[in-house]
Amino acid sequence: MTDANGGGANAKSMSIIVTKGTLDWAYPPFILATTAAAMGVNVTMFFTFYGLALLKKKLNLQISPLGKPDMEMPMMGMHMKMPNLVGAIPGVNAMATTMMKNLIKKKGVASIPELRDMAVESDVKMIACQMTLDLFEMKEGDLIDGIELGGAATYMENALNSDVNLFI
Repeated sequence: MTDANGGGANAKSMSIIVTKGTLDWAYPPFILATTAAAMGVNVTMFFTFYGLALLKKKLNLQISPLGKPDMEMPMMGMHMKMPNLVGAIPGVNAMATTMMKNLIKKKGVASIPELRDMAVESDVKMIACQMTLDLFEMKEGDLIDGIELGGAATYMENALNSDVNLFI
């Protein structure tokens, strides 16, 4: 017997609330969601506030070293920390984003669009927060196809019925 998501009647379920929309914060929810889905877990992702940007048709994800004093990047054969003050210098976000994208490509890590496509293909249920859409004056048409709209009650319904809940 299978359920609506193709898993067994006793399949585990996971709910992820996605609140961040930067390049570095995009990886954890998509990696965990696609991995869980590959393991037969029924996954629901709820995108709210800045996490909603991860559902846009056209992604322009960046990274900022500001507020990340623990950020170390492999450079010149060693790992160098970026002082927090560096993040305030114009152009540093673009440089950090380029460095991170080059590292991702060099190491053969899937891109966020690839991971997002994998999530769609794996039947991960993705819900965009209607209140956040309204707050940021976005339209459903700004988002990729196949997204559901919902609010806090929708998230809570999924979370209360999930075996695993993650806040990322």
